[in-house]
Amino acid sequence: MHELQSNGATNGEGGLLGDESGPQVESRRGRAFLTTLVRELFQTERSAMIHPRIEAERLGDAPPARAMRAVSSHAEATLSEIRPLLRERGLPISAGGSMVGAAFSALRDHLADHLLSTERSYRGTLLGMRHGVDLVELLQYVATVEGDTPLAAWCARWLSMRRPLVEAVAGELAWFAARPMRATRAAKDDVTAHVLRGLVNGVELVAQRLRRLLTFAG
Repeated sequence: MHELQSNGATNGEGGLLGDESGPQVESRRGRAFLTTLVRELFQTERSAMIHPRIEAERLGDAPPARAMRAVSSHAEATLSEIRPLLRERGLPISAGGSMVGAAFSALRDHLADHLLSTERSYRGTLLGMRHGVDLVELLQYVATVEGDTPLAAWCARWLSMRRPLVEAVAGELAWFAARPMRATRAAKDDVTAHVLRGLVNGVELVAQRLRRLLTFAG
């Protein structure tokens, strides 16, 4: 009768099957996890560079626009600064992550923003910024566990700079509260936006009528 080890089942010769907790396995998985987070970092920083600029252009020289531009400038600097640090560690200088970020940016610009009000678009960009802060915080933890002190220190510096910038963006929500007409204005006001909003309103109207019919039928 073969006994079970604490970290896996035995095979027919007393060896372990599916050892999931050995130090080599953990090291490989930690490295893979770090690589995944780095790729995501490129995606989120590209978005943090592009979307705040778009928001700022829509808002002109208003205080929320200045807060957005500050985040965009920091993200642009990050994309240049992080490359040598990652290259030294053999981590991906991620064209893939940048391409994904570009794809999401294009999708939002050509579709989603046509359906959003100015303040909803602003809050959507803010949500992406907060995701970036969470990501770098996790990256710092993983780098620490992996014994990569310089990368963990870089994350700490990044967080010390980005967090206040993101909080400044969040603080400008009060600007929209004082300007409901501006807040509820369409983020993009062009022919495509009018067509898409008309289609959405039409679908919502049909859905309402169907719900009423189902209610009466029931």
